[in-house]
Amino acid sequence: MSSHRRLVRLGALLLASTALAGTARAQQASVQLDQLSVEGVGLGQGNVATGQDGSATSGGGGGPSGITGYTARISPTATKTNTPLIETPQSVSVVTREQLNDRNVQDLAQAIAYAPGVSSSVFGFDPRYDAFYIRGFSATYNGIFRDGLRLNAVGLTIPRSEPYGLDAVTILRGPSSGLYGLGSPGGIVDSTSKRPVFVPFGEVQFQAGNYDRFQGNFDIGGPVEGTDGTLAYRVTGVKRQSNTFLPGGGDDRSFIAPSFTWKPSADTTFTFLSEYFESRLPGTSFFYNDPGFKVTKFYSGDPAFNQYKQQQYRIGYAFEHKFSPDLIVRQNFRYYNVDADYGYAYFTGLNANRTAATRGVGYYRDTLSQVSLDTQLEGHFDTGPIQHTLIGGVDYARYDYTRAFGFGAAPDLNLVTLNYGQQAIARPALTTFQGQSQDQVGIYLQDQAKLGRFILTMTGRHDWVSQSTVPDRTIGTAQTSSDQAFSGRVGLSYLLTDAVVPYVSYATTFTPQAGFDRSGNAFKAATGDQIEAGVKYAIPGTNITAAIAGFDINQSSILQQDPGSPANQVATGAVNSRGFEMEATANFAPGTNLTLSYTHLDFRLVNQTVEALEGRRLSGIPGDSFSAFTTYQFPSTSVLAGLQIGGGLRYAGTSFADDLNTVRNPTVTLWDALVAYDFSALDPKYKGFRVQVNGFNIFDRSYVNCQAGFCYRGAPATVIGSLIYRW
Repeated sequence: MSSHRRLVRLGALLLASTALAGTARAQQASVQLDQLSVEGVGLGQGNVATGQDGSATSGGGGGPSGITGYTARISPTATKTNTPLIETPQSVSVVTREQLNDRNVQDLAQAIAYAPGVSSSVFGFDPRYDAFYIRGFSATYNGIFRDGLRLNAVGLTIPRSEPYGLDAVTILRGPSSGLYGLGSPGGIVDSTSKRPVFVPFGEVQFQAGNYDRFQGNFDIGGPVEGTDGTLAYRVTGVKRQSNTFLPGGGDDRSFIAPSFTWKPSADTTFTFLSEYFESRLPGTSFFYNDPGFKVTKFYSGDPAFNQYKQQQYRIGYAFEHKFSPDLIVRQNFRYYNVDADYGYAYFTGLNANRTAATRGVGYYRDTLSQVSLDTQLEGHFDTGPIQHTLIGGVDYARYDYTRAFGFGAAPDLNLVTLNYGQQAIARPALTTFQGQSQDQVGIYLQDQAKLGRFILTMTGRHDWVSQSTVPDRTIGTAQTSSDQAFSGRVGLSYLLTDAVVPYVSYATTFTPQAGFDRSGNAFKAATGDQIEAGVKYAIPGTNITAAIAGFDINQSSILQQDPGSPANQVATGAVNSRGFEMEATANFAPGTNLTLSYTHLDFRLVNQTVEALEGRRLSGIPGDSFSAFTTYQFPSTSVLAGLQIGGGLRYAGTSFADDLNTVRNPTVTLWDALVAYDFSALDPKYKGFRVQVNGFNIFDRSYVNCQAGFCYRGAPATVIGSLIYRW
């Protein structure tokens, strides 16, 4: 797309945004935006324990603040500073702890399922990974962050996030390379770990559900006695044993996360964060596909050899010191280690009368260790009438990855009796050994300059990336490559009123790509840019916010099959993602909340080496999607006091099943539900006792989704009951 056409579209978006905002020009907010307190957290509101939401610290990695119910006023993810969301020149959503509790989410994909721009069930039911797309781009490998630091993922070692161990989840849509370096042009998801607070609290839960699901959770913490209020601790844990609807497929989990905060003065904070996470899941969730994009009832896995066991642990810290209110230094550090043991069976074909399936097996051992360090310096100063918030920093990330794998044969499966688990399957020997390491160093600088009602945000970053890959240690040597790139963002917000803010922004992105072409040359990094314009609105005197954003993203140098050498790849072609998103979030009263979102997405392949793909839409990603979730807490004066009800729907419009766009996936609407009761309404002596029942896909809609020619079965109805005690 030419620069002229993009500027015309940008102008149209901005004019439309301003027109929408003009209807509210006369309204004035009761609170000035620059007076928002980062400590303004609603403790004990709704479905959270008193003290749970007080863990936000200022700046990058500290998480959202100003939280009431489902709404948040501030998130540092987009700027690494405590900038109000309404002043951020990019589309941002926050999923608060109360929303995570109400929906009883079980993985990160569920946590963001109601956010705009997100496609979280492209691969149907697959509990192995946190796999999702943002604005049509996969974020699984380079778009997931924890406490402001990237969670690198390579091969089968994809770090998982236990939702019960999180305070909040923030979705930043659009390129983020200006602050975070290499990444997905669609956006990032940053999860904030639960952190200690200086208020005693506790919570225990027992959960049970269908498929023989049993789970226990606990979360306790508070100040350490005898430390004069300078030391606080927190320990969060989960233990689960469960089956799934997959034959012989389990969903077991163990998680524990100890942490402590040392605060020797009001200006200095040091928080230690750690975690151990172990999961046992099925090695595959795939059902055999017949020609014509038809999913059969034949599950390709087998309980005799079907396990994806992953162990991970992390240790790290978040340090902050305020030399003065206008000069702050922070440092965030983390070491992560992930081990994956992955064995699975797969179909190689069916016999002529479809009474037996021939099979093979694969076995992988992957390990990944990673170190991340981000040091920031934030300053506030004025130059004449211009108020500046300046942040600069340097970060370093390294990962080391190894893989060993092998393949073998398995006995045929009887498709008449479906004799899963009744035949021994030998584990194949490991025959191929690979390795890869990557180092990344980045320096960044950002200035948020405020003049009157205008806020100009300028972000720039330079990265150096080097990578070493060993395709097979037994026969080859390391192949090395290096790359460097500058990326940035410029955004302009205008405070039309204190409650209505139109904005426009331009951002660039880059992603280094591993491997070499047929001539032995390293692939150049994929590069892209985005134009975005929108309006953010916060109704004065309420906890009701809304936003609309239009975007246009280009990314070039996509890896594709080399037409002149099919065994190799070539970095060529491009994709274009454009559309708009709308979101509204509200807290009307304690326990009564609403979140709405709508997304229209047009994602196309352009400049393709394969002519048949030119202009085709990306498969598996719906062009239109809508979601809504609401809760209602009956007031204390009602005869139904103590009762909370809620429900949600997730609608995914039609999409194509393959990249040639020959077959469409049908539309899908799924319904979720919540019923809960607070026993303190019966008698104050039962304060803290709550029973909660959550249903997912409550009408048991049977559905499949096909992407790139492969079709995946969706999750059936799931019900989980919880008995909760909080103090």
